[in-house]
Amino acid sequence: MKALRIIGAPSDLGQERRGVDMGPSAIRYAGLKEKLETLGYKVEDLGNIQVPTPEMHQVRNHKLKYFDEVRRVSQDLFETVRNAMADGHIPIILGGDHSISIGSVAAVATVRPHFGLIWFDAHGDMNTEETTPSGNIHGMPLAVSLGYGHPELIGMGGIFPKVPPERVVLVGARSIDPREAELIRKSGIKVFTMAEIDRLGMGAVMDEAIRIAGAGNGGIHLSLDMDALDPMFVPGVGTPVNGGVSYREGHLAMEMLAASDQLCSVDVVEVNPILDNQNRTGRMAVELAESLFGKTVL
Repeated sequence: MKALRIIGAPSDLGQERRGVDMGPSAIRYAGLKEKLETLGYKVEDLGNIQVPTPEMHQVRNHKLKYFDEVRRVSQDLFETVRNAMADGHIPIILGGDHSISIGSVAAVATVRPHFGLIWFDAHGDMNTEETTPSGNIHGMPLAVSLGYGHPELIGMGGIFPKVPPERVVLVGARSIDPREAELIRKSGIKVFTMAEIDRLGMGAVMDEAIRIAGAGNGGIHLSLDMDALDPMFVPGVGTPVNGGVSYREGHLAMEMLAASDQLCSVDVVEVNPILDNQNRTGRMAVELAESLFGKTVL
């Protein structure tokens, strides 16, 4: 029996819109642990790591907002996820904003050095201190994982880059900053925009994404930003972008990852209950997790 560990990282330090700190609670309230147990898994919920609130701290660098606090949270999450994986568990990390992936991806890199990365997101998350228009670190974690950014972030865990670009796939992109696009092209990662998903179909996109990310035979880390889906299905996200992944496309992607038997870890981030409608986004996160861990119709 595969063992799962749920780890909450209720951080909203990486962005300006309050509310994603309640994301882990919303996902838990939607029955994540119970529904994964129904699928036959042994599930342990470790609760939340400690995260300071923005009101308690000052922004010292407006190009890297709450840098010290984000770094400390990332380090704590790094250690918690690394320990879970070293114990043989698959970690399910509940955000919080997407900056938490700085810590989780660093942890995966230390335990599974040949892993690959599928980044399911409307955005590129490939900004740096030099390119960011907002200074919000939740727009930077993929860049950090690829070795671009502040030395204290990219060096976490002693491995950088955390994953080579030839094993990284961005799926669902439809909102990219101009200078961020330059870095994406320079990095060499594979990107499937929504236009390409429309043209090729999600099945073909995920076949290729799994082939690329799984090339090192070290497992696949999925970083699932709920804003990858269209806002009509997930109204409770901080940075919604119209024209996203549909309900069935999202489930197909998760079902194909489950069938690949390569998933080693997953982030689920950017659920904002304040902006939600009757916890629809939290419930959608749980439904996608069920598909990711093997729920099928028959």
